[in-house]
Amino acid sequence: MKLLRVGPLGAERPALLDADGTLRDLSALVGDIDGKLLADGEALARVRAAAAAGGLPALDAAGARTGAPLAGIGKVVCIGLNYHDHATETGATPPAEPVVFFKAADTVVGPEDQVRVPRGSLKTDWEVELAVVIGRTARYLSDDEDPLSYVAGYAVANDVSERAFQNERGGTWDKGKNCETFNPLGPWLVTADEVSDPQALGLRTWVNGELKQDGNTADQIFGVAEVIRYVSQFMVLYPGDIINTGTPAGVALGQPEPKPFLRGGDVVELEIEGLGRQRQEFVQA
Repeated sequence: MKLLRVGPLGAERPALLDADGTLRDLSALVGDIDGKLLADGEALARVRAAAAAGGLPALDAAGARTGAPLAGIGKVVCIGLNYHDHATETGATPPAEPVVFFKAADTVVGPEDQVRVPRGSLKTDWEVELAVVIGRTARYLSDDEDPLSYVAGYAVANDVSERAFQNERGGTWDKGKNCETFNPLGPWLVTADEVSDPQALGLRTWVNGELKQDGNTADQIFGVAEVIRYVSQFMVLYPGDIINTGTPAGVALGQPEPKPFLRGGDVVELEIEGLGRQRQEFVQA
């Protein structure tokens, strides 16, 4: 299923995108698309049954905003330097273990919402990423457990980053990762049963119409299953938590000088095979 949330900020309605591209209203079946729903197998089964029976009303959302496809996000765990080609372009040594950092849940916005270039920023950058949405509580996963069985679904994320804040201001990366609007998510949460292999997905980014990133999750240093198992050794993953799994080559940081960092007025478009497409206009904060 392709689950999404449509409407003004703070008043989104849960919806489903059916096979013929029609939006279906889920308001009568579920309160929202959140961790509680994803963990409730019976509720999801009711949604599937209603969709299969054709009993869901169409939702007239012409011109309506698409919000982030997940509400009530607990935490956003991010994996850095997780593509071989991205490590190469930035001159970094591939890490021996996953590099873990966090984004606050309030950085998450809709897939077509404006993104604010922070005050004082000279090095705002784009990063298309496969976002993994957790559907079952995961802690200390062992080698004989299947981490992918803990995944509710997948989505497109833009891990927007301010590189000077991240790399030149001391301390951890978090200052360059947590500016407001720095995690567009969506348009859909695609349930895990529709993604046969998360290590075979093409990812692309265009900036002002020019293709900048053209990668594949097959190039990840640490695959999705390995990342989930690893992270579960250090923290509990709850339904509705998100893991951003890294970006391929083609970011502004990896380009020759003068590096084409983002400014107000730039337009970034991103897509992942089967997971949909985003478009953001960048504006000065």
